[in-house]
Amino acid sequence: MKVLLLLIILLLLVAVVTSIYFSRIVVLPNVRKYDETLSSELDAGNIKDYILNELEKEEIYIPSTFGYKLHGFFFPNNNSKKVIIFAHGITWSLYGSMKYMDIFIKRGFAVLIYDHRNHGLSGGTDTSFGYYEKHDLKTCTDWVVDKVGSAALIGVHGESMGGGTVLQYAAMDPRIKFCIDDCGYSDTTELFKHRLENDFKRVKQLPLIPLASIVTKITRGWSFNDVSPIKTINKINTPILFIHGEKDDYVPTKMSHDLYSLKTGFKDIYIAPEAGHAQAYISNPEEYERRVDKFLKDINII
Repeated sequence: MKVLLLLIILLLLVAVVTSIYFSRIVVLPNVRKYDETLSSELDAGNIKDYILNELEKEEIYIPSTFGYKLHGFFFPNNNSKKVIIFAHGITWSLYGSMKYMDIFIKRGFAVLIYDHRNHGLSGGTDTSFGYYEKHDLKTCTDWVVDKVGSAALIGVHGESMGGGTVLQYAAMDPRIKFCIDDCGYSDTTELFKHRLENDFKRVKQLPLIPLASIVTKITRGWSFNDVSPIKTINKINTPILFIHGEKDDYVPTKMSHDLYSLKTGFKDIYIAPEAGHAQAYISNPEEYERRVDKFLKDINII
């Protein structure tokens, strides 16, 4: 009996310690250095030279409502009233968004790219998969309206965690006229279960997700259940283009299918053949641009 009790206590201790560790991985990811992200994007040939070196731009630091500053660049593009705001993926920086800019610059959009909290040159000490980031995105939208004027036509594009963020944000701000979600997640609980099965196989039978969610709630103010775009997708009237790689094994492709099936109003979906996570554009830039162009024309943005 004592052996059984000790075994139960040991298992509980392992579960609690591992849950704390898992929570820290979620909220304190291994963020790449700002300059390294630029070097990586340049080495991969993902950034067109004219975007980096020739376009008029303004480096900005926008005060977040959470007390830190959001670093970014604004490209006015001949003082256009059409503006696209890009939200990058986890562990990266605004330079990850630059590969998409050419599509919109050519179509007359001004562009705002920025670093998420706890990323790049922005402030903030942790990551929340959109729980706090969606409010930072609203702050960026407010900045655009102040800069461009109330006649601004604003769209958002998000990649990976940026995709999850723009979906959460679109549900709370009707000013957004269109949304492009590239490989975002439908629900963080399901996403983390998927990651657990792949990355923590030895302890996947333990109740780590609910325990780590409780730890995150206590230490960071949000739980995994609080970050679930699929719960609010049917409240979004904004047109959405869902994009996902067919072979994405990081954020399952099924998540975009699930979101698409529940979205009411105008919607479209592009599943990039053979593409992995956040590789839809890189795998076929011409087709990606064609799909975005069609979407924007279908909703009379261009």
